[in-house]
Amino acid sequence: MKKLFPAVLILMAIVQPVFADDAPAELTTGELMNYWGFGAIVLVLLLLLGAMLMLLHTFKVLTKVLAPVTADELESNEATLALPVKPKKTIVEKLLSLKPLSEEKSILIEHDYDGIQELDNPTPTWFMGLFYTSIIAAAAYLLVYHVFELAPLQDEEYRNEVALANKEKEAYLAKSANRVDENTVKLSTDAAVFTEGGNIFKQNCAACHGDKGQGMVGPNLTDEYWLHGGKISDLFKTIKYGVQAKGMPTWEKQLSPKQIADVANYIKSLYGTHPANAKEPQGDKEGDDEGASAKTAMVVTH
Repeated sequence: MKKLFPAVLILMAIVQPVFADDAPAELTTGELMNYWGFGAIVLVLLLLLGAMLMLLHTFKVLTKVLAPVTADELESNEATLALPVKPKKTIVEKLLSLKPLSEEKSILIEHDYDGIQELDNPTPTWFMGLFYTSIIAAAAYLLVYHVFELAPLQDEEYRNEVALANKEKEAYLAKSANRVDENTVKLSTDAAVFTEGGNIFKQNCAACHGDKGQGMVGPNLTDEYWLHGGKISDLFKTIKYGVQAKGMPTWEKQLSPKQIADVANYIKSLYGTHPANAKEPQGDKEGDDEGASAKTAMVVTH
């Protein structure tokens, strides 16, 4: 079969001009039949060549089988048969670098104790590999973490993870705070909420309601009277959507939901402060337990 390959190359070189790129793009039926016929002839020649090579190989094998054996060949065969067959090792013996039972006598240690002898089996290669790898890993750990300080130790890594978790927590809480609306807003007792709400109020609301909520163009926000409801949800809704008929603008595009909630909580904390020059009451009187709670919380936190 090895001789068949050069012959195939020669035949391909002969056939190549027939299938060259300059062959006509459109062939008639007769020309196409000629190409198919030529291909069939080449295939038959290849088959014949292969059969001849197979016959030649068969003749060579038969010649070796039928030829008489010489004395030298006979002695060589007998010597080969006389050699002991080396037993094959099992998978466990290969993994543990052990010798089979038939070869254990060659690794017996001379000394014995009470008739008990010891084998000089070497340490398995895989175990020695792990042993040396652990030494290299320990040296690398020492250099990276303690000598060159290329990576943080466990306590420093813990502190870094805690700091990262706190940042993620703050981002999550900030995102959650901005999901509040008039249906979910809650009264707060957090001093930071009152401080932030007060800053926003003085910047955006004091022009109409006064810097202390005493009322100017807009109504007084410190008494028990409310035009559009005095609950925390009512205040949030009024700030968010405004009251266009009375000149109260909508703030949902200028302030985030959290900022609106902070302002609403700050307004609730103004209940009962009785600032000077307060505007006369407007609207309906409502019991303001929320306002009292917010005022108490603001006093305690400050």
